[in-house]
Amino acid sequence: MIRLLIPLLFVALLIPETSERDTDIYDFDNRRHVTLYNTYAYQDGDEWVVPARVWVHKQRRWLQGLTNWMVRIMGEYKPGEMEIFRERLTDILADSKWRRTVTITFPGDPEEAEFRIVDAAGEEPRTDRNGMIVGNIRIPAEDVERITGGLNGEDASVKAKARSNRYRGHGMIRFMQPEGLSVISDIDDTVKITEIPAGARTVVLNTFFKPYKASPRMAEMYEQWDEASFHYVSGSPWQLYRLLAGFLLSEEAGFPEGSFHMKSARKNVLTISSWRDMIEFITNENLTFEQKISQAAYIVERFPNRQFILVGDSGERDPEVYRTIAERYPDQVKEIIIRDVINDRVNRPERLEGMTIFPAPTVLRIP
Repeated sequence: MIRLLIPLLFVALLIPETSERDTDIYDFDNRRHVTLYNTYAYQDGDEWVVPARVWVHKQRRWLQGLTNWMVRIMGEYKPGEMEIFRERLTDILADSKWRRTVTITFPGDPEEAEFRIVDAAGEEPRTDRNGMIVGNIRIPAEDVERITGGLNGEDASVKAKARSNRYRGHGMIRFMQPEGLSVISDIDDTVKITEIPAGARTVVLNTFFKPYKASPRMAEMYEQWDEASFHYVSGSPWQLYRLLAGFLLSEEAGFPEGSFHMKSARKNVLTISSWRDMIEFITNENLTFEQKISQAAYIVERFPNRQFILVGDSGERDPEVYRTIAERYPDQVKEIIIRDVINDRVNRPERLEGMTIFPAPTVLRIP
């Protein structure tokens, strides 16, 4: 099915944008977005540093036409599944905006201070050809006290707004104390059922065509850490952030708010290689291995006095990722919890040695 999906998506992109203007499903003013990805902040002397990522983009008008065309071509799928498919494609097919500046503000700030993302050289970059700016926001400590209303030694989440001319968006920033408890959590097959061991076809169906399903009993476990800060690290590409975050943080799924750390994929949707990226990034556990180590290690290093609980699943290489992190930072990793989806507690117990096992229904591995 993957071989069929890629060329169909490529051909679908050739549909003229003007073909469905009369049935555009997006309101004109609401098609322009700045996605400010949920993140965190740590204190560095007299400043707070916010690792930030923003994306300036516009929804394409012809997505409804794409859906109708795909329904005719891919007759094996039900209309409801095609509607899900259209929704999942929305951000993947969005029109990224180049050379845009982005301003960050905080609602309720009496001084209405404005902030910009700066790069490693201290410059304020504009969006690249993928519509992205990645860097840090540096906020003076006295401004943080005013913006948050006073942290009083506790972690606090604050809504931030992003603006680029007529483009608007918002996200959350978690201001984290040097000491406390943090949870680093995988997403696929840990908090959301994806069934990666079942093979690429199943992953594509669960990622692009089926309603998202939360992993049973995991949200209840996360609720027990009511004073913790959460970081969701995933092998899925950033283009799926909005829908993944919207689902996980909804009342239906019930997971706590947190920062997101995902994988960068090529954004040029007019190349077949970009679509291969989308699928391979989700299914190739070797690509995900180094990414998760790098992103988890970066978080742990920012907070040398915090304790961390690491939560993942056995279907990918989460046990190996987290064991590596625990070996690097033995004084900080409090516990490793693995949702065992391939019955390694019986088949390969040595792989999960020293970890807390969360039993789950077995997903049969398909080569």
